Amino acid sequence: MAEEATEPKRGNKSAIFIALLLVIILVQSIKIYLDYQEKVEVKEQLATTEEDLASTMQKLTDIQAELNQKITEIEKLGGDVKELQKAKAEVELELKRSNKRSAKALQELKDRVEGYQELLKLKDQEIEKLKNVNSQLFSENTTLKTKQNKLSDSIVNLSKNKDELASKVAIASQLKAENITIKAVNSKGKERDSPFKNRQLQKIKVDFNLAENKVAPIEGKKIIIRIIDENGQVIFDVAKGSGTFIFNGKEEFYTSAHEILFDNTKQKLSYLYEKGSEYAAGKYVVEIFTDNYKIGSGQFEIK
Repeated sequence: MAEEATEPKRGNKSAIFIALLLVIILVQSIKIYLDYQEKVEVKEQLATTEEDLASTMQKLTDIQAELNQKITEIEKLGGDVKELQKAKAEVELELKRSNKRSAKALQELKDRVEGYQELLKLKDQEIEKLKNVNSQLFSENTTLKTKQNKLSDSIVNLSKNKDELASKVAIASQLKAENITIKAVNSKGKERDSPFKNRQLQKIKVDFNLAENKVAPIEGKKIIIRIIDENGQVIFDVAKGSGTFIFNGKEEFYTSAHEILFDNTKQKLSYLYEKGSEYAAGKYVVEIFTDNYKIGSGQFEIK
């Protein structure tokens, strides 16, 4: 009788063990399946984000083309294109950036794209208004031209003389940077003349004074500094105040910019720029601009 009772107990233990084993296998199978599903979802999400970014960058490219077209059209109609030129500079900077962006950065970029699209719609309305105004002016001018033909020769001569005088005044009123010096400043504030070593260089210091100019008016000026390496590349970092400006009809990068009041007192100006990383060995040029023309330059060397 004792042997018969033992056999069922052993059978029960085996059944329980098998049941537990099946439960473990089932749990592991579910976990493997859920992990696989999660990987699939992550992969699909990444693919969607990449497609979304590619679509957004293509929209930016299309917006860039539309901005160029509208700038040309509004300029021909005599309208103001400053807002469009600013948007164009922002779009071009975005297109030059890396295509790897976080979800938050991508959403911000998409929001800006919507803003640019809205700006283009508003400019379409502005173009229509300018066309109507120009059409009216053309009609009025056609009537006036008949009366003005006899005065055209004298007006042309006066205009020519006026333009020549304005050009001479503009050239004469241009500022000039004098006594330009470029020094390296280390972490302790000690200054050294070129050539520099990177361990001696925490900041670049550019000193100069603005020459006296009796023709130039006392007014606010934007002083632009460009540091250019021997490969022609401008030291550029938006986070440190870098940006773009128009020089000789072309958009150029600058290293830093500062607002001053030109008071025609041979004022001395001093600017510090900290790159935040080592300079490559070689010769560098420092160019100084204001009102989109160059007022002076200097150079230094990194060994």
